Amino acid sequence: MLASRRNFLMGAAALSAAVITPETVRAMAAQQVAADWALATADLEADVAPRALRLIHGRAPADLTGTLFRNGPAKFRRPGGSATHWFDGDGLMRAFRIRDGQVTLDARFADTPKRRWESEINAVVTAGFGTAGDDRARVGSVEDANAANTAVMVAGDAVWALWEGGAPLALAASDLSTQGFVTLRDDLKGMPFQAHPRYDPDGTIWNIGLNGGRAVVWHLNADRSLQAAEVIALPRASYMHDFTATARHLILVLQPWVFDHSGMPYAAQFAWKPELGTQVLVIDKADLSRRRIYELPTFSYFHLGDAWEDASGTIRFDVAAGKDVAFAVEGARVLVEQRGTVPGDPAVLALITLHPDGRADMVSSGVIAEFPRSDPRRAGQSRRLTVHVAGETGGRPLATGLAVHDWETGRSDAFDFGDRVIIEEAVFVPRPGRSGEAEAWLIAPSINLAEGVTELHAFDAGRVADGPIASWRADVALPAGFHGVWAG
Repeated sequence: MLASRRNFLMGAAALSAAVITPETVRAMAAQQVAADWALATADLEADVAPRALRLIHGRAPADLTGTLFRNGPAKFRRPGGSATHWFDGDGLMRAFRIRDGQVTLDARFADTPKRRWESEINAVVTAGFGTAGDDRARVGSVEDANAANTAVMVAGDAVWALWEGGAPLALAASDLSTQGFVTLRDDLKGMPFQAHPRYDPDGTIWNIGLNGGRAVVWHLNADRSLQAAEVIALPRASYMHDFTATARHLILVLQPWVFDHSGMPYAAQFAWKPELGTQVLVIDKADLSRRRIYELPTFSYFHLGDAWEDASGTIRFDVAAGKDVAFAVEGARVLVEQRGTVPGDPAVLALITLHPDGRADMVSSGVIAEFPRSDPRRAGQSRRLTVHVAGETGGRPLATGLAVHDWETGRSDAFDFGDRVIIEEAVFVPRPGRSGEAEAWLIAPSINLAEGVTELHAFDAGRVADGPIASWRADVALPAGFHGVWAG
């Protein structure tokens, strides 16, 4: 998703013609029926006006009040040209608002220059992470390619739609109307601000933005104003969707998917070089020049859990670790095509330990997992639990269940909805007046494929295997989103 201004302005690579044989025709015909999971990347044609969800199971907790904001792509196809990769659809901000046991849903597309132009010509023409685009694109700056489709931050009365290649886009929290791109400092306008900011206990925020072998390190105050920004050099130009942090350190995981050559789409610039291994760069928050590099065997990843360190300086964090980048390159294309088999093996939850003497260990839980999240009250501090989606298999993309893994006991508390449901990322919502790590709800949306609708579920974080304590059903289906945040 990230690309420099120069790379964004480059033309698309030439397409090569395929030889059509009778066998190819038969194979294509066999694939014409969309897969049963195709609703996950169906196009949404318009904004969703506020509507009530219907309680279909259980009883809503009386003190569960707040809003789950979620972001993700929701428009991929147009008559004059379409996105060819899941990461390149137009961003749709969703708001599940919970009060007095009732849930309402509203959703609006981010009103970006990209979406306005492509709506006018009725074609997807802008290059992205895996979509080549063409010369009809209007890209005078990075923000002209910003899809605002990946994650979300709460910023007072606004929410920021985050993308990896440029600035946040502010939307009103009340009605999701677009307000404009956020400039944290005039000389930093348009600099990349990634999708996974990390929060300190005092409310301040750290984030990074990548540009090849350099990164800008952002440090924001609790009110989202800029405290500091500094550009640092990286030991390798690695693709990085996420980073993590302890109370004292920033932790950047440099997988061996590294910059190889300029071009479009963005992912085509990288080469998978497993012989390089995976590096972990640890940076002192108080002095970004103080850093240490750890070496680990090769793995790929999109998402990390929150990190923590003990009195000895030992650092621990979890990762949804993969074997290669088959999903990032080809699997996400299959999702948009809505048919076929997604290549690559699902990610597995693992715990990484960085020792003060320079050793690094990585222990796999053996549990298939993605979208690891933890208790926000313990960000950067010691914890036991990780919530994640589960149930994905090689032949069927996307998750069917939810689980909480306990790193102290090694146990996994899991619930599976079955293969007629696609479950999305869950967030921890602490119970008012409680402090225990499991004294929280897990709130997660899903797509009910059998009913053709979106649903919302509330789980007890300490009893996930019991299933949802409450479930609500909408009268519409939204495509699968990426990331969300809770606003109490």
